[in-house]
Amino acid sequence: MKTQKPHIVPKYVTYGFFSIGLFSAIAFRAIIILQHIEPDWVRPVWYFGVVGYILFFLYRFEITKKRKKAISDYGLLEKIENKTLSDEDRKVLTYLLSSIKVSLEDKNYALIFLLSIVAITADIILSIMNIWG
Repeated sequence: MKTQKPHIVPKYVTYGFFSIGLFSAIAFRAIIILQHIEPDWVRPVWYFGVVGYILFFLYRFEITKKRKKAISDYGLLEKIENKTLSDEDRKVLTYLLSSIKVSLEDKNYALIFLLSIVAITADIILSIMNIWG
């Protein structure tokens, strides 16, 4: 039984959760620097990062679940293989492809990678400065 028809969430929702994920990623990388310059901030920033990641990854989990459910509910893989897509099936496929296209997860992954490199570099530099300082 099909429930609600799949639809793209508004851009503000996508950008809002992207921002939550980004700020959480920054928070975790900032811990490396904070332990050198302001250790009392490590724990609050860690909590901020964890809560942010909980919200972000719960949202991503729901999006993935919604996509998989649409594929399953509409039997899209089988219909593509059998070349028996209806107009409604095409609309669901359009939703799925549009959802993937507008997703910011690739940018999120790239930023997390870049911020990780910056955090590691900063930690190495600050550790060396502490040794020689």
